[in-house]
Amino acid sequence: MPRPRFHRILLKLSGEALMGEGQFGIDPDAVSRLAEEIKSAVADGQALCLVVGGGNIFRGIAGAAKGFDRSTADYIGMLATVMNALAVQNALERIGVDTRVQSAIPMATVSEPYIRRRAVRHMEKGRVVIFAAGTGNPFFTTDTAAALRAAEMGCDALFKGTSVDGVYDADPKKVSGAKRYETVTFDKVLSDNLKVMDATAVALCRDNNIPIVVFNIRQQGNLARVLGGEGIATIVENEGG
Repeated sequence: MPRPRFHRILLKLSGEALMGEGQFGIDPDAVSRLAEEIKSAVADGQALCLVVGGGNIFRGIAGAAKGFDRSTADYIGMLATVMNALAVQNALERIGVDTRVQSAIPMATVSEPYIRRRAVRHMEKGRVVIFAAGTGNPFFTTDTAAALRAAEMGCDALFKGTSVDGVYDADPKKVSGAKRYETVTFDKVLSDNLKVMDATAVALCRDNNIPIVVFNIRQQGNLARVLGGEGIATIVENEGG
């Protein structure tokens, strides 16, 4: 059965999605492919905003585990997301997609400050808004930033592009018989610790009734298919939809 179509969407991309086949950093070819998919979605009438992680450059919690002060490590991770946001903006504007980067950490030389009303206005004008620097606070992940921005922008859904094609009852990379859910409730994700997003992000989406659509962003053309209500994905939603 086709899934519902959503109009205003926040797309959460992991930093790893920008690495391509590399082990770290930004692969211009991978970023260009993602930009083409985003352009197709915009051309199809979707209102899109993005949050990009920074794990391809620096992951705050991993830095803290290796001796960094946690707050300092998280700020470094936030700066990594700004670099990724600028890379995505560059790729989008090269193919004619009007884009704005808004950073939760003020950086007037390279981005706008995050101002909710301005971001909403950009989206109303058909621009893709990329939110950078997480929430601007340490101890919060880019997952939580994505859930927060989705609520602030009045998004119909949060699409999480990952390297797997949905939510499983076990890690499909480690357990060969892992079962993929077509739909699953927020409460089950939290009670079973299914690792869709961090608990704060899941609870925020649950409380604001924002479905999370988990899909494989690395598969060519998959974003357009899933946005169209087709393709392989899992919807995380409240009981009863």
